[in-house]
Amino acid sequence: MVAIGSAALPLRRFESSMEDDGSYKRGRKKMGMSRKPEKQGQGQGRSFDAGVSKTASGRGSNRESYSAPQTVVRKQVDPETAKYFSEIANLFESDGIDIEERSSLCSNALEETRGKELELATDYIISHTLQTLVEGCEVDCLCAFLRSCAKNFPLIAMDKSGSHVAESAIRALSKHLQESDAYAVIEDTLNTICKVIVKNPVDLMCDCYGSHVLRSLLSLFKGVPLDSSEFRMRKSSSALPERFNFKAPLSDTDVSPHVRPGFPDLLKFLVSGMLKCARNNIKTLQVDQYSSLVLQTTLKLLAGDEEELLQIIPILIGCTREDIVEENSIEPTIVRDVLGLMKETAFSHLMEVVLEVAPDVLYNGIFSKIFRNSLFDLSSHHCGNFVIQALISHTRDQDQMEIIWEELGSNFKDLLKMGRSGVIASLIAASQRLHSYEHKCCQALAAAVYSSSESSTCIVPRILFLDSYFNCEDKSNWSWPSGVKMHVMGSLILQEVFRFQIEFIQPFITSITSITADNVLEAAKDPGGARVIEAFLSSNASAKLKRRLVMRLRGHFGELALHSSGSFTVEKCFTTGNISQREAIVSELVAVQSELWNTRQGPHLMRKLDVDGFAARPEQWRSRQESKQSTLRDFSATFGSSETKPSNNSETEQSKKSSFLSDDYKKKSKVGKTVDHHQASPAPFLSTTGFKRKPKEKEQSNKKFARVSVDEDVSKVKNKSKKKRHGDDAFSKSPKKLKA
Repeated sequence: MVAIGSAALPLRRFESSMEDDGSYKRGRKKMGMSRKPEKQGQGQGRSFDAGVSKTASGRGSNRESYSAPQTVVRKQVDPETAKYFSEIANLFESDGIDIEERSSLCSNALEETRGKELELATDYIISHTLQTLVEGCEVDCLCAFLRSCAKNFPLIAMDKSGSHVAESAIRALSKHLQESDAYAVIEDTLNTICKVIVKNPVDLMCDCYGSHVLRSLLSLFKGVPLDSSEFRMRKSSSALPERFNFKAPLSDTDVSPHVRPGFPDLLKFLVSGMLKCARNNIKTLQVDQYSSLVLQTTLKLLAGDEEELLQIIPILIGCTREDIVEENSIEPTIVRDVLGLMKETAFSHLMEVVLEVAPDVLYNGIFSKIFRNSLFDLSSHHCGNFVIQALISHTRDQDQMEIIWEELGSNFKDLLKMGRSGVIASLIAASQRLHSYEHKCCQALAAAVYSSSESSTCIVPRILFLDSYFNCEDKSNWSWPSGVKMHVMGSLILQEVFRFQIEFIQPFITSITSITADNVLEAAKDPGGARVIEAFLSSNASAKLKRRLVMRLRGHFGELALHSSGSFTVEKCFTTGNISQREAIVSELVAVQSELWNTRQGPHLMRKLDVDGFAARPEQWRSRQESKQSTLRDFSATFGSSETKPSNNSETEQSKKSSFLSDDYKKKSKVGKTVDHHQASPAPFLSTTGFKRKPKEKEQSNKKFARVSVDEDVSKVKNKSKKKRHGDDAFSKSPKKLKA
C-alpha cells in the first residue's frame, strides 16, 4: 500500500463551471453529464458554488427566501495519491485481476480514500476509478466509505464528476440489498447521509447533478428499480396511452414495482425534511426545473399513500390542506398565483403529476376551487394546456365532465386552430371513459373541421392533416397534401373516435370509406394513418364498409407488408377480409416472401397468415380458413362479438362471386409443391407498449400487449369451451395500439 503523507497541501481557488442547459429532458449528456474533460488538469483545486442553477426558461431561480452557502474550497490531490489511483486504474484496464481478488482489491483501495473523499470523488480522472471501486468492493467497505464522506455527500452529489460516484455507490447499495445480512448496515449508512441532506435539501434539489442523485436515493428508499422510467423520466411511456384510454391505468398499489426491499422509514424522514424546507422556500421550488423533477419523483413514489399526499400537495400549491378539502375558499391571490405558475414549464410538469396522484378529496377541491372558470384560458397556453389535459384525463365523475364541457365544448375549433389538439383528444377520451357527452364530442369535432354546406367526406382527411388544413388560407379549396407526414395527435383523435358507437360516428365512417385508393395507400404507409385504418377495421362499422376499404389496397399488400407500419395494417386487413380477400392478400405476399423473411416483422406475418402453407397447398389453406370462419360465426352467434360480425351471405358464396384473385395466380397455384409446409401459428411476437411497435425478444416474455388475432383466440376458445362452458372470459381482446 502507498503511505499517504499528512503534510499540509497548498490550496488553489478555481471556479467550477456549470453548463447553461435549457431543459433537463435533453438528457444528462447535453448538460455536461457526458463527463468530458474539464479545463483544469488532474489534481487541481476546485471551489463548489452550491445553489447555482437555471430555470427552464434560462433565467436564474428566485432565491430570495434563503442565502446561498459560502464557497467551499477543495484541497488539491497530492501527486503520490494521484499516482496510486492511476496505477489502480491501469491494473483494472489490463484485466490482470482475478475475479476472486477483485473485491478485496477494491475494498483495500477504497480505504486509501479516507479523509480525502471529497477531493478524490470530484477529480475528473480519479472519480472514474472510484466508480469502479464502489461498484466492486464489499458492502462493509462501501458503507464505511459513505459514512466517512457523509458530511460532504451533498457537495459530492452536486459536482459534475462526484455525482457519478454518488450514483454508482447508490446502485451498488441497491445490489447489495439482495444479500441477507446487508440490510442493517446499509440502513444505518443511509440514515447518516439523510441526516446531512435534510439540514439543507434545497441546494441539492435545485442542482442539475444533485437532483439526479437525490431522485436515485428516493427510489432506493422506496425499493423501485433505479432506472425505472415511471420515476426517472419527465413523462413515462405509459402516461399518454393511459391518458387517451389506450391502456388501462395502473392502480396505486401497482405503480411501484417493489423488486427490492426498501426503507420506508427513511423515505418518510427524507420527504418530511424536504417538506420542512419547502415551506420556507416554496417559491424557489415551484419554478426551478430540477426541484420540479425531484418533487415529481417524490409524488409518484408516494402514489396511493393518501395521508402523505394530503400533507405534501397543499404545500406545493401554496395553501393549506383545510383550504382545499374543507368548505373554506382559497384566497383569490393564491388562486391567481397558482394559475400563473401553471404557465411556467417547471410547475406545469409538477402539476400534471399532482393531478395524476391526488386523492379524490384533493382532486375535487383543486378542480372546483382553482381550475373552474379558467379551463379555456389555460388550454390556450403552450404550457398550461398540458395541465388541462392531465386534469381532464383524471376527471372523476360526470358532474365534473359537465363543467368541462360548458367551458370547452364550444371551443373545439379555436383550440385546433391554436394547435391545442391534445386538449381535444383528452376531452374525447374522458367522454368515452365516463360515457358522458359522447355524441356531442363527435358532433363538435366534425363541426370544427367542416361546415354544413360541405360534404362530410372531408372530415377524416382534414383531421389527419390538422396543421396543413388550419394553416391553409383558402380552406374551402384545401386538398389532400401528398407526401406530408400525418398529424400525430390528429391520428390519435381518430383512433379514439372509431371506438365510439356507430350511431355517434356516421360522418366519420362515411368520410374514411370515401377516401380514394391512392390516399388510402398513402395513409397505410404513414404510422399514424395506418393506425387510423386499423382502428376503423376494429370498429363496430359493418363488415361491408370495412371490406370496401380493404378492396382499395388491392395490389399493394406486398408493398405494405415490407413497410414497418404497413405490415400491421396488412394483418388487420387479413383478419377483416372474407375468404377471397384473404386469399388475395396472401397471394401478393407469396410474391415477396423472400424479402419478407429479411424484415423485422416479416417472419411473424408469414407465420400468422401461413404464406408457406398457401404457396404449397392452396386448397388445404383455403379449407383451414373456411374452418376458422365457421368457428368465428359459431362463436359470434353464441357469445357475440364487437370486433367481427357474420355477414348475411356465407363466406363460400361470397368467394364464388368475387373475382378478387388474379387469373394468373390461380393458374400458377395449380402447380404447387407436394410437401405441406404449414406450421401452426405461434403467439405473435410483435407487440405495442406505449407508442412503439417492437418485436418481442422471447416468446416467454409478457404478452399483455401482444396483438393477438381473432382467429387464434377463437380457436383457443372453442377447445376450452368443451371443458368449461361457463365462468371463464372466453374471448380476450388485445389492447388498442398507440403510436406517437
